[in-house]
Formats: sequence, structure tokens, C-alpha cells
Amino acid sequence: MSLFTSYFNETHEQVRLTARQFNEREIAPYINDWEEAGTFPRELYLKAGAAGLLGIGYPEALGGSGEDVFMKIAATEELMRSGSGGLAASLGSLDIALPPIVKWGSEAMKQAIVPPVLRGEKIAALAITEPSGGSDVAGLKTRAEVHDDHYLVSGSKIFITSGIRADYYVTAVRTGGEGYAGISLLLIERDRVGVSTGKPLRKMGWWASDTAEIFFDNVKVPKENLIGSENAGFLLIMSNFQMERLNLAVMANMTAQLALEESLRWARERVAFGRKLGQMQVIRHKLADMATRLEASREFTYRIGARIAEGIPSVKEVSMAKNFATQTSDFVTHEAVQIFGGMGFMRESLVERLYRDNRILSIGGGTYEIMNEVIAKQLEL
Repeated sequence: MSLFTSYFNETHEQVRLTARQFNEREIAPYINDWEEAGTFPRELYLKAGAAGLLGIGYPEALGGSGEDVFMKIAATEELMRSGSGGLAASLGSLDIALPPIVKWGSEAMKQAIVPPVLRGEKIAALAITEPSGGSDVAGLKTRAEVHDDHYLVSGSKIFITSGIRADYYVTAVRTGGEGYAGISLLLIERDRVGVSTGKPLRKMGWWASDTAEIFFDNVKVPKENLIGSENAGFLLIMSNFQMERLNLAVMANMTAQLALEESLRWARERVAFGRKLGQMQVIRHKLADMATRLEASREFTYRIGARIAEGIPSVKEVSMAKNFATQTSDFVTHEAVQIFGGMGFMRESLVERLYRDNRILSIGGGTYEIMNEVIAKQLEL
């Protein structure tokens, strides 16, 4: 039974158990090898789909199990117990790619795209970030020129999760003038002529994550692949960020949780200067600070999750939760490596990976600085 009974019901706990067993059976025994290889088998998507993990949060009519914020949180927390943020991010790339299709795509597009992705037969990625723009979504340069019944798309995207293996890219393009008002979202299939990818990008962390640069060279895309209205894509992108940022906060809290658990284990086992580390006041106080910050961050994240579940607009609050959670994971992973000492610097140590993987969390989905701008605007200064 979960301690967080006010947030998680019995159904949520069943989902948690399913995700935990899936991790123990299909991921944990292999994750160290997959991290070193920089990839994991595509077959894992099929297995996750069969277990019902990919359908969480999606309409039953499209093959999902229904929209439920805390069902998604429970599953994410257990998948993060693999100790690989990169695997969790790649396996979950559908959660930033499919929502615009579900909310604003045509019925034909929904029926064609969503069910096979939820079954793990196909992979979907969100393609927004560009080499020249980073967080500046309004400045994107990938162009979609109108030609009769289709668009011709040219440009490139970078840092795209599931970029190499994706079958579908939900792509931000410029169909109008400069700035926010000229952006649209297009569904671009991987097998269209003119679509290509670079080599997998080599990263500080998230080694098992498929991350790529994508190139579009006069790609012919039918007009029916438009998601929502032309030149209204920026609002679609912004509305998509709320759940992405909540999920990143959950990932940050679980990164901190694993680092804390490893530190507690080490403090109980490691002997130095004739006694266990956990008997030394300086280490005990470090652990107390780590646990306190994590408890506060997790409760705040759950509280914002509850707001979102109730349909309460939470742009400011979810930005706060993401920043607070990533600050917490920054602190906890740093202290964990410090507690482990030299062993914390070794690749065989989980805290070493957590420390590296953690670094992307205050950058992805909107940087810490961008989040503060979002918060400041909501304060009506």
C-alpha cells in the first residue's frame, strides 16, 4: 500500500506493480549493457505495449487505458527504477508526440497513428528543437511551403528523443511569417523521400536514449497531415508542455530517490576510520538534508499533478515544480557522489549514472531559466 493514499488509489497501485514487474523482468537485468551500448532493443516497445504501459493516459477508443495523471506518474516512477533516465525518456517519447494528434489531429490521423504506437509497433517522436534556436521555439526556421495539396518541408531538428528509430515525427514548421504566429505542426512519416537522420548523438548522460538530428530536404507532406489549424502550432506546443514538465519533475524526484536509497545503503555498509559512514554526524546530516528536500519536492509535484488532474490551469505551478524538483535532484545527486567518494566517480556505481543523467532534467522541456521567465510572467510584474 502506498504512503500517498490521497493521490494514488488501488488502480494506480496495480499499474505501479505492473510497471515494477516489467522493469524487474525486462529492463533491470540488461540495463547496464544497454547503457554501455548506447541503445536498447526495439522489441522493448512491443513488450511495453503488450503490458499496457504505453497506453496509459490515452483514450480507450484509440487503444489506451484512459486519461489518468497519477496512473502515468506511478508507471513513470517504476520505470525510472531501472536507473536509466535515457531508457525511460526514449520509451516514453510517445507522451510528447501523441498528445497533439489525440487533441487536434483529424479522426483519420488518430486512427492511423495512435493505436500502433500504443501497441509498440510504431514509434513516435516530437521534433521541435533546432540547431540555431534551442529553447527559442518562436525563432524556428524549418519551412513548410504550400504547393497545391501538399507542403514542401526543408530544415533540420536536433536533440530529438527517439529520433533515429521513430516512424512518425510530430514536427514544428514555419508556414507563415516570423515569430509565434507563423508556426504549424505537421505529422511527417520517417519513410518519406527527403527525410534522413544523422548518427546517434553522443551525450553526457541518457546514454541508452536514442537522440538524433533530423534533416528534411524538400519533403512532400500532404495537407491532411496538418495537426490543428495552420499557423496555430505554437499554442499547441505550449499546451503540450504542461504534462511534459510534470513528467520531468517526476523523473527528477525519482533520480533523487534512487540516489538517496543508494546513499543510505552505502552509509550502512561502508566502514571508514573504524566505523560505518552512517554513524558519522556529517554523513547523517547530509542524508537528512537530502531526504527533507526530496520529501518536499515530491509532495509539491504530486500536488500540482492533482491540480492538472482536476483540469486547473497550472502553467506557473508546473514550472515551479519542475524547477524545484531539478534543484532537488541537483543537490541530492551531488551529495550522493560525495558520500560515495571515489566509488561515486566509477561507472560501475549507480550514483555516477544518476549524476550524469540528472544534468539534462533542468534543460529539457524548457530550461531552468525559461521556467523562471514563465513564472515571472504569471506573477504579473
